[in-house]
Amino acid sequence: MPSHNPRAALQTHDVTNQPPPFVDVNAFANDAALIDAIERNGGAAHANRLSDFGDRVGSAEAQEWADQANRNPPKLKSFDRYGHRLDEVEFHPAYHMLMDLGLSGGVAAAAWRTDIAGHVLHSGLLFLMGQADGGVCCPMSMTYAAVPALRHAPDVAETWVPRATTEDYDARFLPAEMKRAATIGMAMTEKQGGSDVRANTTRAEQTTDGWALTGHKWFCSAPMCDAFLTLAQTEEGVTCFLVPRWKPDGSRNAIHIMRLKDKLGDRSNASSEIEYHGAYAIKLGQQGKGVRTIIDMVQHTRLDCVVGSAGGMRVALANALWHTEHRRAFQKKLIDQPAMQRVLADLILESEGATALAFRLARAFDRAGEDEAEAGFMRLATPIAKYWICKRQPGFVYEALECHGGAGFVEESTMPRYFRASPLNAIWEGSGNVIALDILRAVQRDPQTLEAVVSDVVKARGRNAKFDAHAKRLMGWLDPGALNEGTARAFAEDMGLALAGAALADSTENGGAPEFVFDGYCAARLDPDTRGYGYGASDALVDEHSLIMRAAPF
Repeated sequence: MPSHNPRAALQTHDVTNQPPPFVDVNAFANDAALIDAIERNGGAAHANRLSDFGDRVGSAEAQEWADQANRNPPKLKSFDRYGHRLDEVEFHPAYHMLMDLGLSGGVAAAAWRTDIAGHVLHSGLLFLMGQADGGVCCPMSMTYAAVPALRHAPDVAETWVPRATTEDYDARFLPAEMKRAATIGMAMTEKQGGSDVRANTTRAEQTTDGWALTGHKWFCSAPMCDAFLTLAQTEEGVTCFLVPRWKPDGSRNAIHIMRLKDKLGDRSNASSEIEYHGAYAIKLGQQGKGVRTIIDMVQHTRLDCVVGSAGGMRVALANALWHTEHRRAFQKKLIDQPAMQRVLADLILESEGATALAFRLARAFDRAGEDEAEAGFMRLATPIAKYWICKRQPGFVYEALECHGGAGFVEESTMPRYFRASPLNAIWEGSGNVIALDILRAVQRDPQTLEAVVSDVVKARGRNAKFDAHAKRLMGWLDPGALNEGTARAFAEDMGLALAGAALADSTENGGAPEFVFDGYCAARLDPDTRGYGYGASDALVDEHSLIMRAAPF
């Protein structure tokens, strides 16, 4: 735990002008943008639950767990002292405390346990959990997203969905039927194919009691999960399987962890390379339809990429606001310096837009089953938001880090951890070109998805001239040949900006975000004449003071 009452009067100097620790701050109650987004998208009934969770996440205890879990990374134990094969990963106790905090708090299960804005609730919990530690969010997200894929096999879902949707955490390495709750991971990509999963070479052969998988997986995140969704080739093509850590007879399944990845990002979680050596597996969905089966999981983890990046922006911003409020330079608090105010206000606008769009997307997930327009919106807006918001996170976090000066570059600060993690969501579940091409395919295969997305933009017109001008420019993408593989990224940027603006307009119109947020976003992001290349470089007229007061976590 942090030292109490450290000495400030030293032999050579007194320690002054240093901010207090940014702990014991309710991450929900002090985030007006998040509160507005939850309420606007149908989640008002969950406000008390989210506030309680935000209090836990922002506590000194949870922040200390995050620090310890990242300073003591997981270790692979391939064998025991006698040479028996183990394939286990050891974690620091703080990791398990964080896992318990999130899973018992409902990050993985809540969406499937309520009839009221379940995905908005899940997104709120995930948004907050990442502000304690993003690494542990990986197995939570995969467990949440596995549910729709499991439902492709009703008999499998009957057994595994209750395990995945129990609000509890059981760290014991035991067969799933002996545990209080289970986590589910994924092992998809291989060395030769990467995102091209149809190039996978892992083979599946039918046996008397199921299927046996043989092959390798280049990325297997959270290798201590109780089961993994994976893809393998059968005679009919790529097929989806569930691979439990234990076989039905109670013996360890033949999943060999070859090594842990030495990766950029959070160090609390383990990512690995694995091999299947005739591993027992259960088929999900039809043979040869594995990509179709797994895409339901991918769609939900992409939502989490969007929400996670929006949450990562918020925690970086909150730290920057805290530091500049409590640090003085040239006889003024940093937060009162005009140059710093311009940077902070610009960051706030970015964070507001990301949060508004992330939860508008979560609302579409809640309504897609009963509303065709929302289903179309979800299909296209998910990769658009994944592309735009996740791409914005690294530059955003860097700028928030720079607000701390040199102190933000020191590993004792939380900022380097947030910065290391910031590129992840833009890469996970499809890097930039993969997502851009997915956007292109969605438009070409089902033009109604574009109609659904454009409808949100159209609804927001008439409130701000700069937004209206941007919306008009979007119509150029409807010209024959305008949208192609070479222009798909530009289309994603234009649409990402428009959808974030539309989400803010929707919030403003319905009593959520104040008018100065929407107007400021339009001025700083949608006007080509005032848009700056770096944060704080725009000469747009925005209400900096009001933006800072709204976003301040104090």
